[in-house]
Amino acid sequence: MKIHEYQAKNLLRKFGVPVPEGEVCFNPQEAAKAALRLGEPPYVLKAQVHAGGRGKGGGIKVARSVQEVERLAREMIGMSLVTPQTGPEGKKVRRLLVEEGLEIAREIYLGVVVDRASSMPVVMASAEGGVEIEEVARRSPEKILRAPVRPGAGFRPYQARDLAYGLGLGAASERGVALMLALVRAFEDLDASLAEINPLVVTKSGQVLALDAKVNFDDNALFRHPEVRELRDVEEEEPLEVEASRHGLNYIKLHGNVGCMVNGAGLAMATMDLIQLSGGAPANFLDVGGGASAEQVTGAFRILLSDANVRAVLINIFGGIMRCDVVAEGVVAAAKQMDVKAPMVVRLEGTNVEEGRRILRESGLNFTVADGMADAAQKVVALARSG
Repeated sequence: MKIHEYQAKNLLRKFGVPVPEGEVCFNPQEAAKAALRLGEPPYVLKAQVHAGGRGKGGGIKVARSVQEVERLAREMIGMSLVTPQTGPEGKKVRRLLVEEGLEIAREIYLGVVVDRASSMPVVMASAEGGVEIEEVARRSPEKILRAPVRPGAGFRPYQARDLAYGLGLGAASERGVALMLALVRAFEDLDASLAEINPLVVTKSGQVLALDAKVNFDDNALFRHPEVRELRDVEEEEPLEVEASRHGLNYIKLHGNVGCMVNGAGLAMATMDLIQLSGGAPANFLDVGGGASAEQVTGAFRILLSDANVRAVLINIFGGIMRCDVVAEGVVAAAKQMDVKAPMVVRLEGTNVEEGRRILRESGLNFTVADGMADAAQKVVALARSG
């Protein structure tokens, strides 16, 4: 789960991470009042959307007066912000963070991420802050410093001091070490999957502050954090993904034209790979799970077909816990209810497979039955092209 920058800063502040003074605002009048409370200019207006690269798209502005804050807020609230992470459709700006302006001496990158290779969190830091860390890793990987957060031992003060020395923090090292330790504590206590500050700034007066903050959470741990779960902003999420979560389905929208409905994450990934290998592109990841009901299958099919880009559908089910006849009943019910025009390729194997195939054959709908996964992928890609 993702949250907004201002929400991330509020959480990090509770763990002792210093952040600039600021307020979230939903209209120009609130923005002007927030600027008055902040005191002297300059002020920084930051669009609150779930995407990076906001500055490049006009989502971060500096104002030199309260009147300018109100004018800029009027321009920004309601705008469609396009960044490298939003896609060409952009995201609507519904709120702004109005913050105090700072005299910045240095910008640094600091983040805690899960390292899949070592199966543990790792603290990453770079003296080249304010730019995408992926670009730094590609151009100058030697400039990224790392320190593991080991199970049982955790992240120790000496590791933070090593990073501070490597970053050349100098007189600001003590404050930098305290901030790093606080960030790791927040990452662990909140069951985060990412805690990133880019940039972490050192001001001319020697302060060390999180000028930006991004925190993502492990969905599977949200039951332990109701206060975090309440921060979810469904307006920032893909509508079809929100609808899928209400049905207990694992769905991720992609940019292809072959809709996929599969049971099991591993089988879903293999199906997507085969579609790509056959020259097509999957429109989604959709795992209905091992014990979905006919109602869930119907809901899954409806979500899948709500994507206007879908030109053909591949249903790939291996019946173990899930019975093939239950899947077939759900698919047929949804297809009839939605008056589906897109061609559908079905690959069924496992429990009650013959009964499932009979239901499909007698449905009167346009199903193409495949002999195996490779055959299914080839057929659905061909149908998507012709369709």
